[in-house]
Amino acid sequence: MVRFGPWLGYGTLAILALLVVLAWAGGALNWHREPSYVLARHWGEQGHGRGQFNNPTGIAVTADEVFVADAGNSRIQVFDKLGRYKRGFGSTVLGRPMNLAIAGDRLYVPDYFKDVIHVFTLDGEYRRAIEADDGLTSPGGVAVRPDGTLLIADTYGQRVVHLDPAGKRLESWNGRGIGPGAFNYPTDVAVALDGGFYVADGYNDRVLQFSRDGEFVHKWGGPFAMNIHGPFKGWFSVVTSVAVGPDGMVYVADFYNDRIQKFTPWGRFLTAFGTLSQGPAQSHVSVAVDADQTLWTVNSDASRVERWRP
Repeated sequence: MVRFGPWLGYGTLAILALLVVLAWAGGALNWHREPSYVLARHWGEQGHGRGQFNNPTGIAVTADEVFVADAGNSRIQVFDKLGRYKRGFGSTVLGRPMNLAIAGDRLYVPDYFKDVIHVFTLDGEYRRAIEADDGLTSPGGVAVRPDGTLLIADTYGQRVVHLDPAGKRLESWNGRGIGPGAFNYPTDVAVALDGGFYVADGYNDRVLQFSRDGEFVHKWGGPFAMNIHGPFKGWFSVVTSVAVGPDGMVYVADFYNDRIQKFTPWGRFLTAFGTLSQGPAQSHVSVAVDADQTLWTVNSDASRVERWRP
C-alpha cells in the first residue's frame, strides 16, 4: 500500500512526526482505558478435516454455537462453545466465504468469489443467493437490519450498498477516497444500537460511522482518519472486521497490528488485545461479540478460533 506521496511537504511531515510522538507518548502512559481481555480458549489447526481450517475469514455466534467461515476450504464449520465440532456445510455452493452475519434463524454469507450473499438456515440448509440488481464486486461483509434489509460492504465495488431481501438496491454510499463517506476497499459493516451503522474501511485504516438515514456522522483511526496507519491506540493498519456488542461498544479487527481494539459508540479508545502472529500471515481477521460480551475471533495465521473474556 502506498501511504505517502510527493505532495507531502516538509511542514506536513513535521506535523505528522509530532502527532506520532504524541500518540506514542499517550500510548506508553495510558495504553488501556479499561482492562484488557484474556484468552480463555482456542481450537483449530491448519488442514482440511473437521475442526481444521485453511485461511478462516469470518465468525458469528448464537447462544450456543460458533459459526466459522473456513474460506480456503470453501465451507462453514459449526462448533459448540467448548470447541466441539457439530457440523459443516456449504462446500457445494461457496467460493470464498467472508465476514458472517446471523439474523433470526438465518446465516448470511458474503461470497468474495461469487459476488453474492448466500443465505442458509442455522442447520446448514441452503435457501438462496441474494444478488444485487446492479451487481456486487467481491463483497467482504454483511449486516442485517431489523427490517430484514441488508447492508453490504462491497469491497471491490468501493461502496456500501443497502439492499432489500430480493436484491433491489435501496441506497448506495460509494466513491473511493479519504474524505467523509468515501472508502478504500471497505471490508465489513455492523448495525449500531441506534439504527445507524459502522463500516470497516479496510485500506483507509479507519472506521466510519453513519446515522440511521445513512448520513455520515464520524470517522476515527490515526490522525484525522486520513489513511495514516500505525500501531498506536486508536490507529489501525488495515481494518478487516467490525462488530457491535449488546451495550453498543464497537470492536474492530486491526489486522496488520495483530489485535482487536475496543471503542465506545463514538470512537473513544477503551482497550486493545490480541495474539501476535508468528508469520507469514497475520492473526485477527474477524471478530464477533456474544450476549455476555465474550469475544470470539478467528486467527488466520494460527488457523484457529479464539475466545476472549473481559
